[in-house]
Amino acid sequence: MKLQDFLGTQEKWNFEAIADDIDLTRQIQVLLIGLDLLEPPADGKFGPVSAAALREFQELTKSGEKDYLGSVTAKNLIETKPGDLPQPPLKLSSNIASRIIKYLQIQNYQIFTGAKQYNIVYIEGMNEDWTLNSDTPNQFNDRRIVIEIVEGVPKIVNHWQATTEPGSYYTYNPMNPKGAARIKFGQYKAWAVGFHGNADRHEALIQVAPITVHRDFDKNFKRTNDKVDTGLFAVNQHWGYDAPVNDIKNASAGCLVGRRRDGHREFMAIIKQDRRYLANKDYVFYTSIIPGDDLVKTVPG
Repeated sequence: MKLQDFLGTQEKWNFEAIADDIDLTRQIQVLLIGLDLLEPPADGKFGPVSAAALREFQELTKSGEKDYLGSVTAKNLIETKPGDLPQPPLKLSSNIASRIIKYLQIQNYQIFTGAKQYNIVYIEGMNEDWTLNSDTPNQFNDRRIVIEIVEGVPKIVNHWQATTEPGSYYTYNPMNPKGAARIKFGQYKAWAVGFHGNADRHEALIQVAPITVHRDFDKNFKRTNDKVDTGLFAVNQHWGYDAPVNDIKNASAGCLVGRRRDGHREFMAIIKQDRRYLANKDYVFYTSIIPGDDLVKTVPG
């Protein structure tokens, strides 16, 4: 069955029927991906994520066909172009949430809008009051941030003390002979909910797709002139075992680490409310890692 076969008919297929037709499912997925309502690939499996995307499309286009595919939805899917969908414009101000989102825009990073679609951002070298610090090595002097954009307005759901860099222990005693891993600034779709550690095993975001890191072979705590390395390195987003602010100890060999256990639990509780995760427990989250000094220079307050 194709969407074209629904036009001018009284056909009404519920979501279970759609799921039984791989070709129809793939056609719907390709169109929803093109409208930025669904992430690739178009795998022909009409599961909860595809169903949620189709419902969102029906709501946006006011199809009037709830929980089934009929001629109206089929026609809208075939004819709708990305610019046709109503999108609440971003309402950016001078507050820190808006400045971060503006920076992500400038970098052409993926930005998620809508309730319960969270943007995970780490800012290196920034304090709790959003002022810059000296980004001294071996300290928890970065911020882990969750931003939600509802009706175009960005807001910080919560933020915590963190580090985006390895501490002294693993810089001087790297787990990889190429040098300790220091994540390259950028945005990666690379983390899913799982568990980190052995002795103090806890729920965390686990790396499941490649990222790029700088290898600190010269052990100078800087990315400058370091060789880059791309792959799966178990760079997870976990807790820092309540280590002191001024001593990362062995809490990070290059992971994205929230210092305190209680703060990390708060972080995970928020992330697990994301509607994409609720629809698909294997959902892979994007995360952006940005330098605080460049944020301040590019989008001044």
